[in-house]
Amino acid sequence: MPRRFIRKNNWEFGGQSAPEEGESGEPKSRKRRLATTLVFTTLFFAGASLAAVAGNQFSHLTGEDQQQLAGDTTTSDATATPPATEDASASAAAPVDADTSSDATAAADAAAATDESVDQLAPDLTLPPNPTAASTADPAAAPAATGKAKPSARATAKAARGWKKTKLRSILLPKLKPAPAPEIEGPASAATIWLNSQLPDPTPPALRLSPKFALNLKATAKAAGLDWATMLGILRARGAAGHNPADRTTLRKLATRLASSGPARGDWARIVSYSGDTSFADRAAALARYDRAVGLKGLVKGLEAAKKSIATRLLSDRNVSIYEGGRNDIVQDKVDVRVLALIAYLRESFGQVTVSSLVSGHRLYARPGVVSAHISGHALDVSALGDTPIQGHQEPGGLTERAVRDLLLVPSEVMPRQIISLLGMGGASFPLADHYNHIHIGF
Repeated sequence: MPRRFIRKNNWEFGGQSAPEEGESGEPKSRKRRLATTLVFTTLFFAGASLAAVAGNQFSHLTGEDQQQLAGDTTTSDATATPPATEDASASAAAPVDADTSSDATAAADAAAATDESVDQLAPDLTLPPNPTAASTADPAAAPAATGKAKPSARATAKAARGWKKTKLRSILLPKLKPAPAPEIEGPASAATIWLNSQLPDPTPPALRLSPKFALNLKATAKAAGLDWATMLGILRARGAAGHNPADRTTLRKLATRLASSGPARGDWARIVSYSGDTSFADRAAALARYDRAVGLKGLVKGLEAAKKSIATRLLSDRNVSIYEGGRNDIVQDKVDVRVLALIAYLRESFGQVTVSSLVSGHRLYARPGVVSAHISGHALDVSALGDTPIQGHQEPGGLTERAVRDLLLVPSEVMPRQIISLLGMGGASFPLADHYNHIHIGF
């Protein structure tokens, strides 16, 4: 029986030759892959080790700053830690403290990061350190606390932001007049309870003059021999408003222009010679008289800040006649500052003013169901101007018409809501038959 032919992987049939001794039977491509994998693995672990070593070195450089920032946020907690009582217990707790110090530092760092993110929405509410806790703290911790007391850049920026918030609140928010306690009037079965509300300053910060502009205005007017109120009245009649109605150059040009017109008798004549317009002169002269009556302090700091000085000037002026009950109302601070400002304005306009009613002596209701503005100190009655009574002088073109026109020219922040006489001239003025002997001015 012929032998069976078995195909072998040799050169006779196009196969590869048998491997020689010392050679591996695996293909060379597999060796190459193993070598490449080994090289890249070695490079990966070497890079990771290098990064770890560099991180450890950098952590030593930034560790002090992080501990200092964490110490600022945990000052109250650190001061409240009780001191050790025995040396043995302190030495025994040393390993535990070493282990827990890293955890405390990490927690403090997280708290500091959270405080930074919340700081933009909330003000700084950190309480001052407790002197009692500081006195009971371990004396050995005093040098460490002293070394951490130096503020960092982040703490300084945080304090600056808090200062800006406080400064803006104190400037932009108007001051409120403290309201007196509620008052009960009448019998218990049908008593009237007056809930006194707070009144803001009628001149908000946006309408006040800056101190720098006030100094420049006063100095420029004095150098030119003019009245600062006249210059300011012209500027405001022209529409210049705000903290700085004009710069120093404009003030000098205006003063030169007014001084070149020669001597004039009164504000109105000087303004007419400057502008040539009588209606503009009426407006500018009225504003000048109001500015002069209020004073620079009231224009810079607000009417509420100047209320005491205005009231003192009115009570000591012989040309301001106020009945005894009304004087007591002013002394007891029952009268609104706008009422005082208009009394001073009428005194400046007419030389003399007689006030017949403020709070005391006036009836409760102006008409059925409507409480009078006099009761809250928001109104006054004028019975005479320039030593001339209102009664019998309410004809067209007379004293009362001139007074009503002047009242309609005051600034908007002190413009009355009611100017009642026998004459109706538009705006807040309207006639009532029972006001034949006085002018009612109410807010």
